[in-house]
Amino acid sequence: MIERKNYTKEQLLALRNKTGPIAQREKKLAYFMLAPTIFVVLIMVLLPVLSNFWVSAKEIGLSELRQAKPVLKIKSAGTLEKVGDSLAIELQLRSIPPTKLVEDVILSLQIPAGLTATNIDSHCLVTNNNLTCKVAELVPRKRLKLPLQLVASQQYLDSPIESFRKLPYTLTGDAENALTSFNFSFANFEKIFSRDDFYDILWVSFIYTVFGTGGALVLGLFAALLLNTSFKGRTIMRGLLLFPYVSPVIAVAFTWVFLFDPFSGAVNSLLIVNGVINEPINFFGSEHVNLQFLGMTWQFPLALTSVIVFEAWRYFPLAFLFILARIQSLSSDMYEAADMDGATPLQKFWHISMPQLVGILSTLFLLRFIWTFNKFDDIFLLTGGASGTRTLTVDVYEQGFALSNLGLGAAVAVVIFFVLAIFVTLYFRFSPKEEGM
Repeated sequence: MIERKNYTKEQLLALRNKTGPIAQREKKLAYFMLAPTIFVVLIMVLLPVLSNFWVSAKEIGLSELRQAKPVLKIKSAGTLEKVGDSLAIELQLRSIPPTKLVEDVILSLQIPAGLTATNIDSHCLVTNNNLTCKVAELVPRKRLKLPLQLVASQQYLDSPIESFRKLPYTLTGDAENALTSFNFSFANFEKIFSRDDFYDILWVSFIYTVFGTGGALVLGLFAALLLNTSFKGRTIMRGLLLFPYVSPVIAVAFTWVFLFDPFSGAVNSLLIVNGVINEPINFFGSEHVNLQFLGMTWQFPLALTSVIVFEAWRYFPLAFLFILARIQSLSSDMYEAADMDGATPLQKFWHISMPQLVGILSTLFLLRFIWTFNKFDDIFLLTGGASGTRTLTVDVYEQGFALSNLGLGAAVAVVIFFVLAIFVTLYFRFSPKEEGM
């Protein structure tokens, strides 16, 4: 009689996951083949993220990325026309950029033959007509002046030089690079969260992202349901619906700006001709318009709404493609059974189609939320971030490049990173799952 063994759940799982020597070798080979790709991807992703964190902890501007160095300017007063004439020389040292401290500065300047240096500054020493000046540090925003006098002899008068401002010299110095130093602070983040407009910008970013993403999904779902039915010219219509997504963003953005222009735009002209409005509307330039509803006046965010509509229109084709592919993969048996039970089209959509589309819709929402929250070019081309449409990505550009505050711009980018990290974590924790998954 064969004895039957009773395995626990953990033991059964261990036996199921146990692999033989051939499978283990294949697994190691697969990891070995994938290692270069994984390494390259990690480098491409991690290096920009880590460098952004690094810069965000430093109070630096674009001008401070350049390594500081000492520069020399030579001034002269007097003429050397006969033996014994003297020429006053002033060597002016300063740092570039002027806000940086340069230490251990060494200047080596060759004095022309036939000239004798007198009244030399205490920082300098002359050896065999070679002037050497050593300065401990160049104070930011100040010039260090090193005077001396040159006395002419007959040897110099026989072969004078054209200009003392072009004397050959070498100049060296040490300066700390603000970008590579290990001086860190949270001053940039303190400035961000103490700004009066930061929370307004954060709110606008969420409004723009949520409604832009939701609008794209709703339009994509509507288009997919329409083009799921068979009719003449359906293939051409599917191709035309991809036009907003595949067109260059600069082309479609400027087309919208031209169409909605308050002075020469076709949209305003049509609305005025048909009596809808009495005067042109600046869709991308008016932060708010007053609307009367139920005897109350509401301030409607016009520019932000216009940008959201553009976002939904431009990116709904992506959602349309994914949703249409999922709809066409659904079995027709359930729809036939629903028809026999007398279900309406709305009931079939809500109780049959929608539960099986939840998975793809939630995935599309995740992708589009991340992409829209990081979107910069659409808003910048349409409004430049003005009229209440300034998002965090536009603020990164404004702080980092328009205002040359690179550290503050990087800090705003770090805030974007943490916002998206929190969103992704909540998404995977609470996102709905498609039936059967």
